[in-house]
Amino acid sequence: MTIMTTTEFAKNIKKTLDRLEFGGEEIILVRNKNKIARIIPGSPHLTAIEAMGDIYRTLAPEAAEGWLEDSRLEGKVAAETRDPWAS
Repeated sequence: MTIMTTTEFAKNIKKTLDRLEFGGEEIILVRNKNKIARIIPGSPHLTAIEAMGDIYRTLAPEAAEGWLEDSRLEGKVAAETRDPWAS
C-alpha cells in the first residue's frame, strides 16, 4: 500500500496508474492530512457479466428480445458485417 498526496498523484498520474495496474499496488490519496480515497487494482480479466453489466436493464424489453432473436439467426449478422480495412 502506497500513501501519496493528491498533488503527487496529479503530477505522476501515469506512473501511479502503471504501478496500480501492473504492480497491483493499492494507493491511498491524502489531502490536508485526511485520507480521501483508496484506489485498488481491478481484476485483469472481466467476465461477460462484468463487461456487459452496464447494459443490464437499460434496454427496453422489446429491444432486448430483438437483440436476442438477431443473435440466434444463423448468417444474418455475418452477412451484415464488413471488413472496414478492406479496400
